[in-house]
Amino acid sequence: MRKHFDEQLKDLKEQLLKMGAIVEEEIEIAIKALMTQDSDLVDKVFELEGKTDELEIIIEDKCLDLLALQQPIAKDLRMVSTILKIITDLERIGDHGVNIAKVTKKIGNEKFIKPLVDIPKMADIAKKMIKESLDSFINEDAETAKNITKMDDEVDELYERVYLELLEILSNNKETMPQIINLLLIGRYIERIADHTTNICEGIVYMTTGHRLEF
Repeated sequence: MRKHFDEQLKDLKEQLLKMGAIVEEEIEIAIKALMTQDSDLVDKVFELEGKTDELEIIIEDKCLDLLALQQPIAKDLRMVSTILKIITDLERIGDHGVNIAKVTKKIGNEKFIKPLVDIPKMADIAKKMIKESLDSFINEDAETAKNITKMDDEVDELYERVYLELLEILSNNKETMPQIINLLLIGRYIERIADHTTNICEGIVYMTTGHRLEF
């Protein structure tokens, strides 16, 4: 029975990593679409989101089967419940990737009102957070998970800088309002991606230590 349970857990982890990789790709392509103003890349994000949604359903069903048939206890139970929470956050991260793509489509080929510097920086940090959080899940590394959450502060600081810069531009030129709103939305979506990754890290700490921490 234990061997069968371990095999099922291994499969769950592999599916989770696959979902995480697709979500990372969604964010990467969404930001690339923004920077290059490439509508074909926008469509690619929508395609990837469909795969993310499919995997969420598959993983959720497998988790529920495992809970019902194997009735895990202690750390095994925490692991399965953490996987269920992680896929919810990953799905929401993917949704934000789609949101970025939709806003990018609205901007179209319109010339940017300023060079985009901090927004791609935010995205790079958020992608790093996603990758490292999934690594810490596989390695059951609570300390790394705790450290990842510090990157959320960097994303918040960059978003505040973007916000202030764009408001200053708006104060000097009201005609920039439509694009400023769109760029602020993109910054906000990236900030939320970092927040969801922080949630993932909180789950990993609970899974590995049995203690609930909020960052």
